[in-house]
Amino acid sequence: MQTNPQIKFGLGFCESSGPALVRWVGNDQNLIELAKKNAMTLSCGHCFILLMENGFPVNVLNAIKNLPEVCHIYCATANPVEVVVAETEQGRGIMGVIDGVKTKGVESDQDIRTRKEFLRKIGYKL
Repeated sequence: MQTNPQIKFGLGFCESSGPALVRWVGNDQNLIELAKKNAMTLSCGHCFILLMENGFPVNVLNAIKNLPEVCHIYCATANPVEVVVAETEQGRGIMGVIDGVKTKGVESDQDIRTRKEFLRKIGYKL
């Protein structure tokens, strides 16, 4: 696993039964508060939002995917994200996410080199 002990995080989890509260955990108060606020805004059954600093989503993604409670991950990104939510009489659910911006073109040879250098720099590729 490629993790970083310097990663700061906040997690907000929407409980979908019983008291239906936002549960939370983290090691950075600002990220915890932001995760709680975003989870409450979503208010979608059994979902969580994880916010982090000093690390990249790819560094923790496999560890999260291997948790038995995690059924699906919509995105792991540093991009702005919009969540598409549906609401019925029973409750709310996430239909999908809009991750980042519309594609602007096709990468050049220099873009490929830059991308690969970055991935090596963060330890994602050898």
